[in-house]
Amino acid sequence: MQLTTQLSTRRRPLAVGLLALLALTACGTEPADGPGSGPRSAPAGDSGSVQPAQSLTGVRWSVDSMTVGGRRTDAPTGAYVEIDAKGRASGSYGCNRFTAQARLDGHILTVEPGTTTQMGCEPAIQRFESLLAGAFSGKLTATVKNRTLTLTTAEGDTIALTARRPVPLAGTDWRVTTLATGSSASSVPSGTQDKARIAFGRDGTVHGTLGCNTFRGTAEVSGSTIAFGPLTTTRKTCPDPDMRLERAVRAVLDGTRTTFGIDQRTLTLTTEDGTKGLGASAADGNG
Repeated sequence: MQLTTQLSTRRRPLAVGLLALLALTACGTEPADGPGSGPRSAPAGDSGSVQPAQSLTGVRWSVDSMTVGGRRTDAPTGAYVEIDAKGRASGSYGCNRFTAQARLDGHILTVEPGTTTQMGCEPAIQRFESLLAGAFSGKLTATVKNRTLTLTTAEGDTIALTARRPVPLAGTDWRVTTLATGSSASSVPSGTQDKARIAFGRDGTVHGTLGCNTFRGTAEVSGSTIAFGPLTTTRKTCPDPDMRLERAVRAVLDGTRTTFGIDQRTLTLTTEDGTKGLGASAADGNG
C-alpha cells in the first residue's frame, strides 16, 4: 500500500512525474574531480569557534535529529537542508523534497511557506517529516559551530544538523531511499530502510545488497551514463517487503543502461527508457 505524505497545509503540493522527481534529486552531476576522487574541502566553520550565521549558506546540512517538546527523534537517512545566497531553502524532509524562501538577518533565519513533493513514505518517516516540516518554518535562531548547525524555534524545539561534504560516485556507500516507476515515486517499503545498498568501485565494478540478496557486477561509467552488466547474486528468500525492494532495485541495475546524477550527497539512477529509477543517499560515514 502506498502512503501519501501529509505535510503542513501551508505548503502547496508539486505534481511531478518520474523524470521530474528524479531531476529534483539530480540537479548536479559528478563532482568535477571525477568518479574516483576524494571529498572536497570542508565547509567554512571548522575552527572550533561559533561562526557567523551567514556561514550556514551554500552548505549541505544533513539533519541529525530533532527535539520537540523535550523528546529527541533521530532523522532518517537523506534528510537535509540547503540555503543559498539568493534566499532559497531546499532539501528533503527524509522522503519528500521541499523548497521555500528563506531570509537570514543576523542569527535569525525566517522560512516562508513553500512547496513539497507528495511521495508515498514509510509511516515512521512520515511522522518525522511532519515534525520537521512544522519546525522548519517561521523564525528560527541559527547557531553555527564547527561543522554543526542548531536551529531553535520560538517554542524552544531544536533541529540538529551537520555539514556534509559532497561525495563521488565511486567509493561511496549509497543507501537506496526512493523508488520510482512510471509517473510515481515512493520511499522504500516499510521496514526495509538501509537494506538496499550500492557501492561502485574505481575499477568498473559494482556490489552491494538488493534488499535481501547480495550482488556483484560491472558498471561502465561514461559521462552521465552507466552501463550495468548482468548481476551475480546470492539466492536467499526473504519476507515480502524485502523481496519487493529487491525486485525494484534489480530492475534498475541488472543489465541496464542508466542515466545518473549526483547532487552533493544524493544519487539518482534512471533507466534509459525513463520508466524506472531509484534515489540513494550517501551513508553518514562518507564525507
